[in-house]
Amino acid sequence: MSKGILGRKIGMTQIFTDEGRALAVTVVEAGPCPVVQKKTVATDGYNAIQIGFSFLRESLSNKPRKGHFQKASLKPMRYVREFKISDVESYEIGQEVKVDLFTAGDKIDVVGTSKGKGFAGMIKRHNASRGPMAHGSKYHRRTGSLGAKGPARVFKGRELPGRMGGERVTIQNLEVVRIVADKNLILIKGSVPGANKSLLILKPSVKAK
Repeated sequence: MSKGILGRKIGMTQIFTDEGRALAVTVVEAGPCPVVQKKTVATDGYNAIQIGFSFLRESLSNKPRKGHFQKASLKPMRYVREFKISDVESYEIGQEVKVDLFTAGDKIDVVGTSKGKGFAGMIKRHNASRGPMAHGSKYHRRTGSLGAKGPARVFKGRELPGRMGGERVTIQNLEVVRIVADKNLILIKGSVPGANKSLLILKPSVKAK
């Protein structure tokens, strides 16, 4: 059971510690995320809260989306995600989850969608080795042998060229360096998945001691 917040990746920069050491950080605009719905074991079979992020124009919302948010007396929002928690009763509909959910020094997991790379070959996609580049080789960046001769088929799980990126990626155990509560910003040490302005999910690390 874990809490969490939604955010938007702003970009990367660097800050300096009190000792003068430069740190590469990712700036994330996190929240405020109002509680849209509460789910309990009695009504839904599990405990969770549903939060929203980034208000959406009325003209871009369909009737089901508008109706869902009208129940909570909220304007439609672009993103909605659920977080399974045990203390559902401590939250109220419309209550805002803000960036002060975390403090500097906390360890968090960041979930995002990686940048799409398009169609990629074996070398770029799977770090394969290339063949000799001499003119007589005729084997430079191709896939190579696909497996056993007897079965006469390609085995499942075989690494092949294909679409690269655009996948859900979780980076674990990242450190929160600084919280700027008045601007809803959180500075995270290192890089996180996704392009600038993409959606991120921030939650306490499952590996933190």
